Amino acid sequence: MIDPYIRAHDLAKIYRSGASDLVVFSGLSLEVRRGEMLALVGESGAGKSTLLHLLGCLDRPSKGTIYYGSTAISGLADTEQADFRNREIGFVWQVHYLLPEFTALENVMMPLLIRGWAQSKAASESLARLDEVGLAARASHRSGELSGGEQQRVVLARALVGRPSVLLADEPTGNLDFRTGEMVFDVLTNLHRAHQLTSVLVTHNLSFARRCDRVLSLEKGGLVPESQ
Repeated sequence: MIDPYIRAHDLAKIYRSGASDLVVFSGLSLEVRRGEMLALVGESGAGKSTLLHLLGCLDRPSKGTIYYGSTAISGLADTEQADFRNREIGFVWQVHYLLPEFTALENVMMPLLIRGWAQSKAASESLARLDEVGLAARASHRSGELSGGEQQRVVLARALVGRPSVLLADEPTGNLDFRTGEMVFDVLTNLHRAHQLTSVLVTHNLSFARRCDRVLSLEKGGLVPESQ
């Protein structure tokens, strides 16, 4: 049995709404094994993206603790969480958030430049990741000159350029047509294996979800195996 790398224990996320509390979920626990590709499914508004944000140190739980290995990341200071995110976690969103004034290569380089890498070294590493997603020839093109599928592959390259241990993806094919979505999901799956990632994907596409190692459904504030 492989020990879990990501552990969320007794999580709650509660928002104050007027005079009452909006409970997204409470008492939620989750374990993700190292090297696993886990899919999270469920109805819109169930809290899947909220959970992903908590796992990625983009928000803090109202209650509970999140561990990466032996590190309780939910208890880190803001600057420590930011450093952890930059080193350990790659993000892929439904909206690509590429900077339109920069080329594909420059967009991929951003996380490395934030780390303080020399520009030449960052460019070399970023070009290698673009080549890995089949876009080395498009490195000098701005995002507006790329198709939707190409933009999302640039996002995958950017997510992995810092060699993270974890990939978190929120509807990574949600804005793409079926054929392009299939292609991007294939690339994502190949990268997961090649980089030995631990990946958590939020998706409404059950076909894609069932190609992952495990599928959990977020229902009524709890996680259950999708087959149930």
